[in-house]
This record gives sequence, structure tokens and C-alpha cells, in this order.
Amino acid sequence: MGLDQYAFCIDESGEKEELAYWRKHPNLQGWMERLWNEKRRNPKNIKEFVEEISNDDDVFNCVDLELDYEDLSNLEKAVINNNLPMTSGFFFGNNSDNEYREEDLEFIKKAREALDAGLHVIYTSWW
Repeated sequence: MGLDQYAFCIDESGEKEELAYWRKHPNLQGWMERLWNEKRRNPKNIKEFVEEISNDDDVFNCVDLELDYEDLSNLEKAVINNNLPMTSGFFFGNNSDNEYREEDLEFIKKAREALDAGLHVIYTSWW
């Protein structure tokens, strides 16, 4: 049991392809949770999040978060500058940002390629 994190791309027919998998990368989880909270507070995104907000008690667990180019650029800056937020949780484990640095940058590269191909990029986690 623990924090499992996935990124995948999905096409219009619903076919998924895994882009990345992380096991207990809590600081990435914290970064994604902050992004999720920012997106759902944005009035232009509220329709997208109404059902999610009412159904899952504000817990960022088993939530699909769609990422766009801006999100990926911001994540890349955070990874390069070792600026992912320190995050902890009972099932999250401990790690340094450098432990996953190359995997994070490879994911960002693959995610951009997926967006260029017209696919949607999704991050999700389970703990």
C-alpha cells in the first residue's frame, strides 16, 4: 500500500497509453494537488469541476487531472529548480526531488509530444 502515480495520454476514442509511473513521489503529488486546486477555483473551469467537488470531499485521490502546455512548462521549471513542494502523507513515503528528476523530465517531454499529436494528458494517483 502506498502512493502510486500515473500519467497517460488518451485519444478521442478513449484509448489510453501510459506515459509515466511513479511510486511514492510525494512532492510531485503535492505539486499536482496544488494545480488541481488552482484549476477548480478558476471560474472559467468551474463547470468541469462541479461534479468532482460535490462527489469526492475535496480529496485529491483517484482524480484525473488534465495537463496542458502551460502546466507542463510550470512543472518543468519546478523540477529543474528543485522547487516541488515538500509533501508528506501516511502512505506517501519520502524521497528527494533529485531521485525522480530524470523521470519527471522524460515524462514532460513525452507529454508535450502527446499534446502535439492532439491527445489529452492526464495525471492521476491512488493512495
